[in-house]
Amino acid sequence: MLSAVLADALLGDPPSRFHPVAWMGSWIGLLRRIAPRRGPLADLLYGAAAVGLSTLTLWLTGMWMTRHLARWRLGWLAEGALLSQLIAWRSLMRAGEAVARPLERGDLDEARQQLGWHLVSRDTSRLDPSLVAAGAIESLAENSSDSVVAPLFWYAIGGLPAALSYRFLNTADAMLGYRDEQHEWLGKSAARADDAVNLAPARLTALLIVAGAALGGGNAGSAWRIWRRDGGKTASPNAGQPMSAAAGGLEVVLEKVGHYRLGEGLAKPQAADITRTSRLLSTAVFLGVAVAAAAALFLPKAVFSGRKALRQGGSRQVEEEKGG
Repeated sequence: MLSAVLADALLGDPPSRFHPVAWMGSWIGLLRRIAPRRGPLADLLYGAAAVGLSTLTLWLTGMWMTRHLARWRLGWLAEGALLSQLIAWRSLMRAGEAVARPLERGDLDEARQQLGWHLVSRDTSRLDPSLVAAGAIESLAENSSDSVVAPLFWYAIGGLPAALSYRFLNTADAMLGYRDEQHEWLGKSAARADDAVNLAPARLTALLIVAGAALGGGNAGSAWRIWRRDGGKTASPNAGQPMSAAAGGLEVVLEKVGHYRLGEGLAKPQAADITRTSRLLSTAVFLGVAVAAAAALFLPKAVFSGRKALRQGGSRQVEEEKGG
């Protein structure tokens, strides 16, 4: 896990033709093109089967890779390199910078363009500077969960099979989970599955943001209060969790006009707040990695010791019963 985060921070993403998430996107695009158009039920069944079978295939692929990498002396390094392709921390931070720089120099049109190109799917052409900054902060906070914490969380739970499966479900939701005529039923299974696998990571990310604020990146008390108050105000059950914690930690209001307003009563965000967001989220993410690494070092030993004690206790009980 540590090698994956380090590789991503130093090297970033490879070209798309070598990127496993790009391959997933190409496969999902193919599934979408060949989908039957025979009504809601057919779309729903096809979407569920396509996403389910693809996820199962990736799970089995991850098991095969893990088993074979374990035979190599440096297999852990190769596994870390692969895991690094399932997270997107460096590219996410660069996307934030791409919006912050033109906004800081007053080039609103360029900032709007960069926001729409890198971070959000909404229409950015009429956003004022504070809404551009808010859009960038919201996306950085949400994607710190989707693109960094969640893949690492599932890797910690189930290794490469779980991390690959999570990344596929998240990509499928990003490509299919729209409420329009084409995707409403086709992408419903992917959207619901993505909601389920992000329930824990989104809330963990919010908690890490609160902790990161406490370490000097913002206002921890406000982060906790706004998270608990506004975390459920978005249509997604998960997106509002890290976004509201970030709003409180930075003490700014995050608004998507007509949809939600997180941190009501706080100041409007400015360009400098995007940079503050990057620092806060970096602190939160690396704190999470440190906690996970500590757990990986100490919990298996404790579990092993407990199991060994249980086995020894069971053996003594059998011997006593035989002696009796």
